Formats: sequence, structure tokens, C-alpha cells
Amino acid sequence: MPNRFLFLFLFVFIIFAVVGGVLLFGQDAQENEQSQNTQENEQIQDTQRPSTKDVMPKDNVDTYTVIADNLEIPWDIAFLPDGDIVATERNGTLSRIRKDGTRIHITQVGAHHRGEGGLLGVAIHPLFEENNYIYLYSTQQIEQGTINRVERFTLHDTDLSNNKVIIDTIPGAIYHDGGRIDFGPDGYLYITTGDATTPNISQDRNSLAGKILRVTDEGAPAPNNPFGSAIFSLGHRNPQGLAWDKDGTLWSTEHGRSGSLSGLDEINKIQPGTNYGWPLLQGSETESGFVAPVLHSGSETWAPASASFVGDTLFFGGLRGSALYGYNIHTGTLKKFYTDTFGRIRTVRYHEAENALYITTSNRDGRGDPLLGDDKIIKIPVDVLSM
Repeated sequence: MPNRFLFLFLFVFIIFAVVGGVLLFGQDAQENEQSQNTQENEQIQDTQRPSTKDVMPKDNVDTYTVIADNLEIPWDIAFLPDGDIVATERNGTLSRIRKDGTRIHITQVGAHHRGEGGLLGVAIHPLFEENNYIYLYSTQQIEQGTINRVERFTLHDTDLSNNKVIIDTIPGAIYHDGGRIDFGPDGYLYITTGDATTPNISQDRNSLAGKILRVTDEGAPAPNNPFGSAIFSLGHRNPQGLAWDKDGTLWSTEHGRSGSLSGLDEINKIQPGTNYGWPLLQGSETESGFVAPVLHSGSETWAPASASFVGDTLFFGGLRGSALYGYNIHTGTLKKFYTDTFGRIRTVRYHEAENALYITTSNRDGRGDPLLGDDKIIKIPVDVLSM
């Protein structure tokens, strides 16, 4: 009898042990599968950029509006007095975007679209309502080689005519073509030029490369320019941002070195006749006769491609940084917004009447990961950006 009870006890124990082991193994297997799925999802998120709304910061959900999409590397925009937008695309397309979002093709500018060259900056004359003048910066291929040129046109609705060359002796190359143009509060046209991949030329006062230029609306050197030429400042690598603070002081953003040593992007306060050091000095390096940047990125790369002031904050787009940056010139604080939300951001323009920033993406330039509908012009209310 006791042996029968002992046998029954052992039989029941073995049954429970087997069932328990199966359940335990099944639970471990399920956890391992869930862990594997989680890891796979994380890998997918690392290698595939999600849609814009999926990665919106929680405090900035639905705080932007896509004004235009399916553009081919938009480089610059300018606001017309009637509220329309003029947009350049690097492939040479010039468009007018109505207030209702309708995009109308104006013309195909004969720009040399190769590398970083093409149709770049656009500026509206301060007296546009009287003269209808619009200015375009483009890369051109001529018999002597590659150059960059600024031309003036007359724009009536979508009719572009009466072109006049303002300046066309700016050295060009496949990279480092500068390209930003803007009228300053003094009424003169400011132009950023790159070193055209020849660094030492930035120090040459006989060359317009690697400089910030200042000319009249007819293309003559502005009165009181420091060297009696079009040159306003020198020693620049590839500046692409121009903006004036409320005191009328000019600031610029500039691309630092690239390749394996990428970094040292700059924010500079521009003074006439000042030498900003490239390629002799970089980062915080100082030497008599040169001026160091107000701020540089160190080993980080912003790839700053624009500049626009809102109060005391200098906003600029980051290409490699894939963010909207805001630098407070009084507190010295730098903040990033919409990191990895829109991809590569080039132009940032402030629309004062709307109290909004307009930005352009540059994800189809061969260095980004295009999202559905790229490239885009996007409107962001300033109120959602906490500085």
C-alpha cells in the first residue's frame, strides 16, 4: 500500500514538473521573441527615417504647415509685397507660390547645376513695388571655367525679363559656391561667396571668392567699402547665411571644414574690412589681424546654410545637423528644434507679418534621405519655439 502511494506521488510530481517546464519554456521563448522583435524594430527605426509627424517633439505636435512639396532641392525663398513667395530650386527652376498654395512655374534659369552649384539665392529689391526688381545668384559654365553670377530681372506676375548682370567675376566650382544674397538695412546688396575649393583664395583681395561682398543695386562697389572694391569682409570658407540684428549689425553663418575632420562651423559678427581667418585660422584660434567666430560647433557639424533674426535670436538651418537652430546673441545659448524631423534644413526666412519662420528642406541633394513629398517649404509659427 505505501509503495502504491509513493508511486502515485512520484507520478504526480513528474507530471507537474513537465507541465511547469513547458510553461516556463514557453514564457521564456515568448519574451525572447518579443525582445528580438523589439531589437528589429529599433534597427528599423535607426535605418529608416519615420514620417515627420511620427518624430515630432511632444511639445510641438502639429505646429507646422507644409506650404509646398515635391520640389527639386529648393535653395532660397523670398517674400513679395503681395504675400506670394518666390522660390529657387538648384536645378534652375524659379517658381511663384500664391498665398493659396498654388505653385506657378516662372522660368527655367540657365544655371550650371553640378555639385553645390546651380540656381541659388534670391533677393527682392526694397522698392519692388516701384521697380519690380528681383535678383538671382547662379552658377554658370563659361569658356574660362565655372563662375558665379548675380543678375537683376524685372518680375511682373510670372513674367521675368530685362536681365542685367550685376556681378559675374565670382570664382565657382563644384563645391563651396556661397550663394546667399540679401539687401541690408543700408539699402545695399550683400553677397556671400565660397572659396571655390581653393582655400588660399579667401585671403586674396584681388579675388571675390571666400568673401562677403557689398554692392549697389546696379552692381557698383558700395560707397565706403573698406578696400575700394566690392569686398566687405574676407577670410571666409563658404558662408551661406546673412542676417542683421535689431541694431543693424550684420551676422553670418559659415560652413567649416569637411571630410574626416568635419566641424568648426561658425557664427560670425561681420565688420567691414575684417579678416575671419580661413584657411590660416579655424575655430577659436586667434592671431593679430584676424577675428575668431562668436561661436563655432567644435567637433559637431551643423552645416549652417542660412540665417534669420527674430528678436535677439539668430535662427539658421542645419544640413548635416538636420535641425533648426536658434542662437541667442545676448545669452549665448544655442538650441535645436525639430531634430531629425524634416531631415536636412537649408534656408530659414522670417516672415514678420505672420510671425513665422519659413524653412526649406534639402533631402534630394544626394546627401539626405528623401521623405514622401520632399523637398518641401514649411511654415513654423515662432510662438512654438521656446528660446
